[in-house]
Amino acid sequence: MPLRKLSYSVLVALALVSGLALFFVAQLRFNYNFNDFYPAGDPDLDYYQQYSARFGNDNDYVLLGLESPPGQTVFEPKFLTRVDSLTRFIGQRRHVTQVSSPTTASNPVVEGLGVFNIPYLRPNDPSRRAQDSTLIYRTPGLVGNLISRDARAVTILFQTSPNLSKPPGDSLLAAVRTELKRQGFAENQYHMAGKMVAQSVFVDRLQMELMVFMSLSVVLVTGLLWLTFRTWWGVVLPLVVVLGAILWGLGLMSACGISIDLMTALLPVMLFVVGMSDTIHIITRYVTELGYGASKKDSLWIALKESGFGSGLSALTTSIGFFTLMTSTIRPIYNFGLFTGIAVLLTFALSFTLLPAMLLLLRKPQLRIPRQEGHSWDGVLGKLFRRVLARRQWIVGISALLLIGSVASASRIRINSALLDDLSKNDPVKLDFQFFERQFAGVRPFELDLKPAPGRTIYDLAVLHETEEIETYLTEKFGLNFVASPVTLVKSVRKALNGGLLSEYRLPESEAELRRITSKIKLFRKKPEFRALVLPDGSEGRLTGRMPDVGSIRADKLNADLRTFLRQNTDASILQTRLTGSANLIDKNNENLTLNMITGMTIDIVMVTLIVLALFRSLRMTLVVLIPNLVPILIVAGVMGLAGVSMKVSTSIIFTIAFGIAVDDTIHFISKLKLTLLKEPNLFKAVRHTYLLAGKAVIVTSLILVGGFSTLIFSSFDGTFYVGLLIGLTLLFGVVAELTLLPILILGFYRHRPKEIRQPVPALGG
Repeated sequence: MPLRKLSYSVLVALALVSGLALFFVAQLRFNYNFNDFYPAGDPDLDYYQQYSARFGNDNDYVLLGLESPPGQTVFEPKFLTRVDSLTRFIGQRRHVTQVSSPTTASNPVVEGLGVFNIPYLRPNDPSRRAQDSTLIYRTPGLVGNLISRDARAVTILFQTSPNLSKPPGDSLLAAVRTELKRQGFAENQYHMAGKMVAQSVFVDRLQMELMVFMSLSVVLVTGLLWLTFRTWWGVVLPLVVVLGAILWGLGLMSACGISIDLMTALLPVMLFVVGMSDTIHIITRYVTELGYGASKKDSLWIALKESGFGSGLSALTTSIGFFTLMTSTIRPIYNFGLFTGIAVLLTFALSFTLLPAMLLLLRKPQLRIPRQEGHSWDGVLGKLFRRVLARRQWIVGISALLLIGSVASASRIRINSALLDDLSKNDPVKLDFQFFERQFAGVRPFELDLKPAPGRTIYDLAVLHETEEIETYLTEKFGLNFVASPVTLVKSVRKALNGGLLSEYRLPESEAELRRITSKIKLFRKKPEFRALVLPDGSEGRLTGRMPDVGSIRADKLNADLRTFLRQNTDASILQTRLTGSANLIDKNNENLTLNMITGMTIDIVMVTLIVLALFRSLRMTLVVLIPNLVPILIVAGVMGLAGVSMKVSTSIIFTIAFGIAVDDTIHFISKLKLTLLKEPNLFKAVRHTYLLAGKAVIVTSLILVGGFSTLIFSSFDGTFYVGLLIGLTLLFGVVAELTLLPILILGFYRHRPKEIRQPVPALGG
């Protein structure tokens, strides 16, 4: 088949596949589901899912904080009237299952067969204000929960339908904000916090940032391609190839039912900058051969033949760098690694099908300055090569010092994460969450499952005393600012049976009194707070609470101390407990971060080692290749330690991705060296020739990679910011190591044994 006809056939086939991919991309949706970041397959996750099926999720709520006007307290009748009106408005909204507010809080009193609820606040009776406020500050569970300690703010807490998705959640939040404005609350007078709030903001920002990053990347890469090739096709063709790969990758992701989340949102930008490597290597080699006077067909054949081997190996190592993220138990990271790795291989496929087809159909380009001998890049790279070898001792010495300092600094890295880790310190959402930590109980949920021993119920006096002892520890030692459990229920019913007197808010002193109390509990069983704390048959209970978001390091220490306390002070023959909850699951991710990172790096290193061994049959050469790529990783780890950047879910992916990308240029270099050594037996000349041949592509691809990743530093998410900054730094250090350390190490350690050509043996005699 003629080449032009073959090219048209390839383009038609690729266009059909792209059309199918476009159909699926049109169905792609954005999603930020907090629950997706739980460790998949973990026994604690299964336990929590069963626990939440019985008691409800611990994060299906929204906290609405309202500040009183300047110079006033929350007990002003006008302010309380607005709070009450807002409470009733929220309670009538769809998807709201329960509302707790200072104006709905009441002191129940049992009289005969009925229950009378006496409100704590009576805004229509100003004469009772002093008495009401005094009672509120003496009643457990109100101050720090519904009313701030300084009486300058109140909280309305409303429970929502389980796992409420973004569209109905956004509608609910919009309705509440509209009502707040109608009630006269300025934006600085109210604060919102909760999973639904974070979910709404995160998805909106993902959509905006994806467009911004792609736009910046296209502009930046276009500029660098133009500076490199100075031709329209040198800019357009690589863009068409990479954008096609992105379309295919996103289409495949959509076809598999995966949405764009905080991690997979990086796929287009990541692929856009990473996918340029193969096209640049091909076009650079193609232009080089054209400059030496070869025909278009011959130039393209040489470019594909020489770049194919190296590009195939580099695509393999890069995709493996992403595939190793599939060792993570966090589903968004798993999906990101899987589909980005596949997309890298798709880019390789398009680079060697779509790109050659387009180049064949274009006319032979007219180079700006046709050259028969040498190129401007050759002169620059030749001088650089000579200077590197002349200062080899300085380069090795400085590298060793940097390595030692980096290892020392990297030892300071700590694994630490918080619930809103990916938001910057001054982010409005984070500031709202911090408001609740300053003025109220906090936003970090706490859950402890309570199971009475066989033959007992949660209402046994011994079980209640054990639970009360745990409550005391949690409030005094653990840091819970709000706590509720079956003990709360029994104490509340006892108080209700004794006229609502605050002095009667305590556990009963005898089994007989307890039986009288439990017989009356059926009067309260319809209350949501009762159903959320004890199963109807009393076979299981829930201890729930809230506290400030102290970070995973502090939380791990607190949890370890709590487990020690429970083991030493709780009688397992009476009560058995188990720590659970969403915050506990997020903390558990940290236990796997180091293992996942080490596993990923190990797989990367093993694969690179096998590739080098297959090419050179030399253990020394594996060290030569690994050192220039591990040094930048260690230097960036040192930068993290020096800057105090913690290891967390978002930053744990940096090293495996950076190594997989950085090793690309090394693979290209050594594969070209391998081909050169087949023609040039002298190692020095072969290294120099390879340096001149591969240097331009190495520098250009590295600039595009560093520039592309640098666009991520404009993200409002800290995790994305650090991914862009640290991977960009790794690749920057990597290209320096590539152009300095790599040739020094090859010449210093590799022992090349050229194959001897057998000479004919002369005949003896005559």
